[in-house]
Amino acid sequence: MIVVFTGGTGGTKLVQGLQQFVPPEELTIVVNTGDDLEWWGLHVSPDIDSVLYGLADWLSQDRGWGIAGDSFRCLERMKQLEQPSWFSLGDLDLATHLTRTAMLRAGRSLSEATAELATRFGVSARVMPMSDDRVSTMLDTAKGTLTFQEYFVRERHEVDVRAVYFEDAEQARPAPGVIESIGQADAIVFAPSNPVTSIGPILAVPGIRAALRRASAPVVAVSPIVGGVAVSGPAGALMRTMKWPSTIFGVAKAYEDFLDVLVADQSEESAVSQYPAVRNQQSAVAQTESHRAGNSSTTNHRSRSTRFVYANTIMRSMKDKRDLAAFVLDACTITSESAKA
Repeated sequence: MIVVFTGGTGGTKLVQGLQQFVPPEELTIVVNTGDDLEWWGLHVSPDIDSVLYGLADWLSQDRGWGIAGDSFRCLERMKQLEQPSWFSLGDLDLATHLTRTAMLRAGRSLSEATAELATRFGVSARVMPMSDDRVSTMLDTAKGTLTFQEYFVRERHEVDVRAVYFEDAEQARPAPGVIESIGQADAIVFAPSNPVTSIGPILAVPGIRAALRRASAPVVAVSPIVGGVAVSGPAGALMRTMKWPSTIFGVAKAYEDFLDVLVADQSEESAVSQYPAVRNQQSAVAQTESHRAGNSSTTNHRSRSTRFVYANTIMRSMKDKRDLAAFVLDACTITSESAKA
């Protein structure tokens, strides 16, 4: 079983690539819900919805969120009625939130609602929230305390952030199956998601980080940072808020207590080889045909216990998604074989 931790657009892209290689019954996806919000009286789970839409082949490729070809007539009418309209929901997207909210009001958990939506969407992979309890990502900013969506969407992440915290995380429990999946995994993958606001809320739920430290499966993460800049979104700025460098070394720092391999973009290889804190070690790493086709590097470096490997991490096409997914799966296999040796 492959267990993926994800949030945001980059994470959904990698999940779409993994779906090409991993049988759905062997794919488990643990999704960030720190971004969830109530909008127009509805429970919206943006990261869960993106994963479900991506696996169902409904996701809008132009926007990276929502349903392809959706209309926004309800949003336009809400504007006319002078209702909040800074968070965009499409008309087809609304059906998802209406259905989820009805399930929750009927007493079903977020895990149960997510599993039911996956079934109705024709998604066979197991998709689960990090917790059935509400955990909210909050940001202390120059404009006061904001929820993640207020910061990211309404303010377009253009305000200075002084601190990030996860409200009610201490009282939350992992969703049913999350801890068990970590223990049963053949490999654990962290998608190229923001380490602070996409993965941070998941790791803040008591028990999850400890389970990752105990895991016997290899743990491989894909960096969302290329050349010191986030591929998309405010990851770099938020990492600096956490006193982590906005580099692949900052990503490794965020996961240092459980990470085996960090997949960095191939453009980072020369910079890493010259970094004084990294001792260069050449190692014989198997390379599949898909890697060769993608011109991925097999040079490895070790910083503490984390090994760096290199591939094209920019996913502009389905081929890019497949190639990166194949590379990540191979990195998991190599790491597992190294541990047995």
